[in-house]
Amino acid sequence: MTEPHSWLEHLAAANHDHDSVLALTRTLVTIPSRGGIDPYDGVLDTVRTWLAERGLDTKTLTGPAGAPVGLTCEIRGAHPGPRWVLDACLDTAPFGDETAWTYPPTAATLADGWLHGRGAADSKVGAAIFCHLAARIAAVAESLHGTLVLLFDVDEHTGGFGGAKAYFEGPHAPDDVAGVMIGYPGLDKVVIGGRGVYRTRLHVHGVSAHSGSSSTASVSAIEKAAHLVTTLSATELPDGASAAFPLPGKVTVTAIEGGQGFSVTPDLCVLNVDIRTTPTFDTATAETLLRDRVTHADHAWPDTPATDSRPDTAWPAYALDDHSPLRTALLDAAHTAGLQPVAKIAGPSNIGNYLSGLGIPATAGFGVTYTGLHATDERIQIDTIPTVQAIYHTAVHALLSK
Repeated sequence: MTEPHSWLEHLAAANHDHDSVLALTRTLVTIPSRGGIDPYDGVLDTVRTWLAERGLDTKTLTGPAGAPVGLTCEIRGAHPGPRWVLDACLDTAPFGDETAWTYPPTAATLADGWLHGRGAADSKVGAAIFCHLAARIAAVAESLHGTLVLLFDVDEHTGGFGGAKAYFEGPHAPDDVAGVMIGYPGLDKVVIGGRGVYRTRLHVHGVSAHSGSSSTASVSAIEKAAHLVTTLSATELPDGASAAFPLPGKVTVTAIEGGQGFSVTPDLCVLNVDIRTTPTFDTATAETLLRDRVTHADHAWPDTPATDSRPDTAWPAYALDDHSPLRTALLDAAHTAGLQPVAKIAGPSNIGNYLSGLGIPATAGFGVTYTGLHATDERIQIDTIPTVQAIYHTAVHALLSK
């Protein structure tokens, strides 16, 4: 357990940093950085400059095309030890209907104890907290065992995770990462796992003809696809939920594309299928189940070409066990703060699933109180910032002291 005096010292430091954390967060929120829409130079330069002014060097991560996809900052302890990573995204979701916002999404407005703005919760406040934590850790590096790395991704909301991939799989990828803590918000839970995901696009084929033809030779790919959608919707999945992983698998058809105009019977309809997996209902089981349902649909439409599947994403389900150092450090620190967050398996997949596929343990969420994530009027409760910073400080100190 955390020593009380350490917690009190970390809380005092976080209270001292509070105005600075809030200022950096507000500056970042004022810079539009919507994933796949805005340039990222502004948010990256802001963080790079803030860290440089405190004597901390950074490295820009680039994607295959040479564009910036993230930023790292490394603090080495004086003694050998594992590498721990603090990860937060600096890109954001789109604004949506800006006229529906109470305050403009990049105004970074303070009102009634809340900071409003796109990215305030996800995850610019996390990045600001981690920057201040890094400055604190650097000041005592001579007593630490191991390395602390800040990783700020600007390719997260696109689904590409380019910053993470450049760091963990790039030509200079470290081989000593012991774990990652991801700064998604939420004070009531520590996300220690998530359902996996298997996504594929099914190309369902029919036989094209004029829609008014008197011939019966044509077969609409849309009708065949509708048959398959109905089959998938009615599929009962194996009940693999357990105390260690309480969520079941799930199959959802998330998009349908097919047909054009009125006069042609379509010969192609594409279905996006999203399957959420678990440790017992894994990717291989999901593929087998889907292949079985597709085969049955093809047999029901014998005069059409077979459906082909084109996989898009496959991430495994994961859950940190009760003895995970990451889980223990973060929960112990929260308990010392008087909080009782639950250790939660998330329904949606997250970057923790990607990391699990690389054999890297991760927590994927503990942070400030928020509302409106990816929605209108995204905002954070600013008086929860110091508590969150002190909890992460305490957890990181525990991990780097071993």
